[in-house]
Amino acid sequence: MRIARCVLDSEPFYAVVEGEEVVALAGDPFFHGVQPTGTRHQLEDVRLVAPIIPRSKIVGIGRNYVEHAAELGNEVPKHPLMFFKPNTSVVGPGEPVRLPSFSDEVSFEGELAVVIGRICKDVPAESADDVIFGYTVANDLTARDAQRTDGQWARAKGWDGSCPLGPWIETELDPEDLAIQTELDGELRQDGTTKDMIHGVRTLVAQASAAFTLLPGDVILTGTPSGVGLVREGQRVSVTIEGIGTLTNQFLGE
Repeated sequence: MRIARCVLDSEPFYAVVEGEEVVALAGDPFFHGVQPTGTRHQLEDVRLVAPIIPRSKIVGIGRNYVEHAAELGNEVPKHPLMFFKPNTSVVGPGEPVRLPSFSDEVSFEGELAVVIGRICKDVPAESADDVIFGYTVANDLTARDAQRTDGQWARAKGWDGSCPLGPWIETELDPEDLAIQTELDGELRQDGTTKDMIHGVRTLVAQASAAFTLLPGDVILTGTPSGVGLVREGQRVSVTIEGIGTLTNQFLGE
């Protein structure tokens, strides 16, 4: 099932995507469950926005693919390397991203994003599926120059617009071996698979929930394959994940 957030006539609503149509839901599926109303709209007539704006947090995972760590000259961490992105970093599919004035080196990172479905703490890896609402596509944009100089990653990873998410949440998906591809202006730059993660999805949920209470709508970014690169004003980045879809954003100058 694909759950989207849509806007029609300035009114936002959740919906189930069924082919070329969306079926509006009653209320917020994270708190009221998936309750279709029967009201249908053509997909082309609505505007898709970010499928979730986390109420609490986005937990990023760094260096979770061996080849990506190597391409940046970093060692592979023994434990998941975690950081936060604020909910103000989230933008949706098709929305423009304004490059930050403090950086000349913004890099794209196509990633699988895990969306948490209920409040949880200290979740065993074997029970992780019970707390996962679904999966979406993310672009973990990073200001590399700020990442090098700041000593911690809040500014480098958390600037406004640095976390595109979309186009929707897929609730029925096996995350173990999904193709991830990123294109820059139509040119393939990243071509990886989630089976190459150092720490798999269920391990990441367990490790994150051991450190933080996870709330409905929280997002875990699972790391990026090799092939990351810089994006400039006017360029367009598209991230495609098998079984979910494609997230595309264009970049504007400061």
